[in-house]
Amino acid sequence: MVEELLTAGAVAGVGIVAYLGAAARVVKQYERGVVFRLGRLRGGVRGPGFTFVIPAVDRLRKVNMQIVTMPVPAQEGITRDNVTVRVDAVVYFKVVDAANAIIEVEDYRFAVSQMAQTSLRSIIGKSDLDDLLSNREQLNQGLELMIDSPAVGWGVQIDRVEIKDVSLPETMKRSMARQAEADRERRARIINADAELQASKKLAEAAEVMSEQPAALQLRLLQTVVAVAAEKNSTLVLPFPVELLRFLERAAPAPAAPPPAEPPPGTSAPAPAAVPPDTRAGLGPGAVVEPCLDGSPPVEPDVRG
Repeated sequence: MVEELLTAGAVAGVGIVAYLGAAARVVKQYERGVVFRLGRLRGGVRGPGFTFVIPAVDRLRKVNMQIVTMPVPAQEGITRDNVTVRVDAVVYFKVVDAANAIIEVEDYRFAVSQMAQTSLRSIIGKSDLDDLLSNREQLNQGLELMIDSPAVGWGVQIDRVEIKDVSLPETMKRSMARQAEADRERRARIINADAELQASKKLAEAAEVMSEQPAALQLRLLQTVVAVAAEKNSTLVLPFPVELLRFLERAAPAPAAPPPAEPPPGTSAPAPAAVPPDTRAGLGPGAVVEPCLDGSPPVEPDVRG
């Protein structure tokens, strides 16, 4: 009798242990448990820790509540300005309602992935190429709103959406490179022209100051010579401006006229020069016209009878 009781007790203990082993469940801290009893949702969501279910009656499904990082495959599309591009992105989302994530959608991960791909194609078609390259923050916000709208009913919250890369055709890359090079060349020429304009204004002001003080031109010439000599060249070219010559010419005194030469003592004055015959006033051949001593024109003799 005692042996039968001991045997029955041992069998009951083993059955209880087996039952507890089959009924016991452990839910981790980052998970939530959803219990279905005979196909119907049973009570609320089970929190983390140790919980029990009825074996063969209840079914426990665990839902991960962590943020999930899901890459979106590259989508090829045509932008609004007719450029073919390939764009890929990444979606960060998490489950906020475990019951809806299990009941409202068959596979919330697959649903979010498909919605992200569809929304990404839509964003590509509505945007220009410049927006995809430089205005990604605004596109990310629009893409997040497009995915989050249907995901709210699935118990999923979209945390962030980021466009990772935009792939362009090689011809488009070369065209953009030529455009950027031409734009930089244009800006370089504008800067050089602006520098030339400012330099010309400063040179004009310097020339005006030097015109008021001619000695400043000589000082500037000496400074130029010093700058050239500092290079230790074997040949030194010294420019000599024409303005300096004009300044020296104006500064030099004019030479005085030499006095008339006097004859040496003991010599007589030179004889008057003979003039060719003149038919005026009846002068004949061999007539001599003596000059006046005061330097006035000679007076012709009166030959009238």
